[in-house]
Amino acid sequence: MALGRRRLLIGFAGACGLTLAGCGQLEPAPPKPATIRFDPPPGTHDVDARSPGTVTVTDGTLRSVEWIDETGRSLPGAPAPDHRTWTSAEPLGYGHTYTARAVAQGEAGDVTATTTCTTVRPQQLLDVSLRSANLVELAENDTYGVGFVLVAHFDEPVDRAAAERHLKVTTQPAVAGAWYWLDDHNAHWRPEHYHAPGTRITIEAELFGLALGEGRYGLRDQRVSVIIGPAHVAIADDDTKQIEVFDNGNLVRTMPTSMGKGGTMVVGGRYMSFWTHPGIYTVLDRNNPVIMDSATYGLPTNSGGYRTSINNAVRISHDGIFVHELAATMWAQGNTNVSHGCLNLAPDDAAWFYDFVTPGDVVEVRNTGGDPLDIWQNGDWGIPWSDWLRGGAHT
Repeated sequence: MALGRRRLLIGFAGACGLTLAGCGQLEPAPPKPATIRFDPPPGTHDVDARSPGTVTVTDGTLRSVEWIDETGRSLPGAPAPDHRTWTSAEPLGYGHTYTARAVAQGEAGDVTATTTCTTVRPQQLLDVSLRSANLVELAENDTYGVGFVLVAHFDEPVDRAAAERHLKVTTQPAVAGAWYWLDDHNAHWRPEHYHAPGTRITIEAELFGLALGEGRYGLRDQRVSVIIGPAHVAIADDDTKQIEVFDNGNLVRTMPTSMGKGGTMVVGGRYMSFWTHPGIYTVLDRNNPVIMDSATYGLPTNSGGYRTSINNAVRISHDGIFVHELAATMWAQGNTNVSHGCLNLAPDDAAWFYDFVTPGDVVEVRNTGGDPLDIWQNGDWGIPWSDWLRGGAHT
């Protein structure tokens, strides 16, 4: 009897213990408030102009975002599909003061947060002109010859290394090339050898928001691509006084010529050379006719100069060297050099050459006297590749 009573008490206690354990409930977790984060962070100054404005929510979703500049304009933007982030549709830009307000909904209800930030304010905005060697701005899908040289001209001095990092050149098919800086305004780009016909060259200048030195920043981004046409190469040899013209490696015409008569003189304190400088020129432009005035290069008519209208003139240097028609020197073409530096041709040859060439085509001048063609004259291809590589910004 006593044993039965004891078992009963034990059983009752055990049951009660189980009941107590089952009845012990944990307190429910409190609702989590939503957390809002802005980027740029609140109070940030001199924010990169390329940066977007972003809002991110933890433990909640966005209900509304306003991002207002100092003029009252709303920065356009949109939330992600899950409404946990919002990103502006455009960069923050230069010289703005923004006030942003975001409302997010979480388990604890709505939460509101605000922020302010300012973006960098340049002392000066500068632009770059993307050109060929003829200093004409590139246009999409322009065609150039195999001697095409890309020119980036900045309208103010720049930090070369900073600028070069954001001047991207790609080619199809891929070919390695390099920049060569003439000064703080001008950089030229070319590969080691002439371009292959059919190559597409694309230049991207991603300068917007970029610090370019001394408080100057890039105005905008640019992108343009051009195409390389057939391989037109003319070789003018002073030993033979002939110009041989090749089309994709095939000789298509041989033309007698008369080149620079040689010698030098000083006129008005300016040194003048009458050689056709040896070197690799490229076609810059064409005019029919063109008024040739030696006074523009420092040689007035009363000192042996000239001012005359010339037909079928193909310019190949920045200091006035042309391949052009001149019937008056046909007696000398093929045997005697009588010009001030240009390459004279018979009318039929000059008209044919004028129609044949395009900017960027190559004209190689060999075996003449005088100093080699300099880069400022249009002598990019005459610089040895090892020297060209040393002309980069060396970032």
